[in-house]
Amino acid sequence: MTELLGPAEIRGLAAELDVRPTKKLGQNFVHDPNTVRRIVELAGVGADDVVLEVGPGLGSLTLGLLAPGCRVIAIEIDPKLAARLPRTAAERAPEAAGRLTVIGQDALKIKAGDLPAEPTSLVANLPYNVAVPVVLQLLAELPSLQRALVMVQTEVADRMAAPPGGRIYGVPSVKLAWYGRAKKVAAVPRAVFWPVPNVDSALVSFERAQLESTVDRKTLFAVVDAAFSQRRKTLRAALATWAGSAERAGEILAKAGIDPKTRGEQLDVRAFEKIALAAS
Repeated sequence: MTELLGPAEIRGLAAELDVRPTKKLGQNFVHDPNTVRRIVELAGVGADDVVLEVGPGLGSLTLGLLAPGCRVIAIEIDPKLAARLPRTAAERAPEAAGRLTVIGQDALKIKAGDLPAEPTSLVANLPYNVAVPVVLQLLAELPSLQRALVMVQTEVADRMAAPPGGRIYGVPSVKLAWYGRAKKVAAVPRAVFWPVPNVDSALVSFERAQLESTVDRKTLFAVVDAAFSQRRKTLRAALATWAGSAERAGEILAKAGIDPKTRGEQLDVRAFEKIALAAS
């Protein structure tokens, strides 16, 4: 039986390792077992899944993921935490510890060949400062990832799942939409973390879609970056540098069937694909 970590165990492990959570690494450790169980349940993972966890920290969520029979690959950049995690699993989930692999590396630099198996799901309490880059990097690098459930800052969750037309719709919204569908599924109270963060958190689920696009991802993402680099400008103006001139941008937009006076926040990912195709 897996014993999850509570507040006393979290503080005890931190004291043992002389670990002080840092803002630089975005460390806020979950110390509430019920929250961990809820995350695992919402993730819908089980014995058939290879779960990638980024930033396992002291192991709260790791133990929760091992409980239903998952194989877990944990990526931890902090060497102290990475070294302690296998022992924590052996102590608190001895029958499951063999299903855990810990890799001491930066998740932004992970390649498919660094992993012992192809992960099917990403489940993680992501450091707030790198949440979106990590998710996009892993989706690009690991085509085997079909699903994700990530805990991020609420504002980031809103941007990740935003539909076109609103103020919060932007680069993360469009790029994630290219891979599939993101949805904000639940709020997470501040009190379940140690230390207590000064921002609210939320869970975002993601389902990868079958890509039918003929557009090169890098080309498409370059268009998206340019379109939102100057949000208040029309697409004709915002895409001028990317296209080489405002006149050329206007020609590309016309070819794509998009009004040059439109702004980036009004377009969905398919419209951006049309622009990228028109430029090729």
